[in-house]
Amino acid sequence: PKRKLNIHPTPNNQSMNELRKDYLTDKWVIIASVRAKRPHDFKTPKEENNAANCFFCPGKEYTTPPEIYRVEKDSKWIIRVIPNKFPAVIPYGVSEIKTDNSFYTYASAYGRHEIVIETNEHGREIEDLPVDHIKKILRTFIFRIDELMKDPLIDYVSVFKNKGKSAGASIAHTHSQIIAYNNIPSAIKNELESSYRYYVLNKKCAFCDIISKEKNSHRRVLKTKHTIAFTPYASRFPFEIWLFPKRHVAGIGELNEDELLDFSASLKKILTKLKEIGNVPYNILFHSMTDKSANFHFHIEILPRLTVWAGFELETGTIINPVSPEDAAKFYRNEM
Repeated sequence: PKRKLNIHPTPNNQSMNELRKDYLTDKWVIIASVRAKRPHDFKTPKEENNAANCFFCPGKEYTTPPEIYRVEKDSKWIIRVIPNKFPAVIPYGVSEIKTDNSFYTYASAYGRHEIVIETNEHGREIEDLPVDHIKKILRTFIFRIDELMKDPLIDYVSVFKNKGKSAGASIAHTHSQIIAYNNIPSAIKNELESSYRYYVLNKKCAFCDIISKEKNSHRRVLKTKHTIAFTPYASRFPFEIWLFPKRHVAGIGELNEDELLDFSASLKKILTKLKEIGNVPYNILFHSMTDKSANFHFHIEILPRLTVWAGFELETGTIINPVSPEDAAKFYRNEM
């Protein structure tokens, strides 16, 4: 039976919280306007960043595992790829996933875990780098994804960046990570399945339709020749923002040189603006597929880690966000 419509009048001058669902997946958030915060309310202290003890700086190459790949300028490395010294996955064991006794599903955590040291300059963040250097970082990701996917036992390559201790970074020198392993993660699987259902019903890419609706919405942040960025309707984090290429591509490797340069410039602009809040910890997630799937659209999600998920979030999976995406977009557009 249908639930009865139950409307309770809002008291005078009382802000209204709103329950929102993700565009495609069954993820829910509460946009808590009652708890609304301004950008200056999130000022974060600067973390210790001592170059003297940094393993990622030039001259300390002997302290890291043997180098996998490098990008050079004037006979010196400017980007360096190394194995993670403490890997989450290793290229040994039984990669096949099995289930015993209905409940126990397992396999060896098979794969490769790499670190991309994004610059040889300690103390510079990715937003401080020239656009062409950022493009070289993205090009490095593309090369490593292609190489890692040559292993037939690898099902997915995760590219991500953690900045700041509360976002999971244990070393301050700016870097990203790549984990290639023997499983398609449930978050990506849910996104793929939801977008596929939309494609079957509408014969169109769900993300292309989302872009078409958000490009002129109150949540749009920037629009360039090749990119669009917006704060997602059901944002989980204060000032969360997604960056898409306008052209439908399933993976980052399909971007041409002009698109990749524009994408790099847009990423730099977003992170430079975010820095105005302070030393913001954040995660960047690359949602990229290697097969040219008609129902997936490459994008990155930038997730500032300015709040802590507590008991309600952990129990229900519903995230409370004290900053509406509409207000977050105003911040990025310099309107507040």
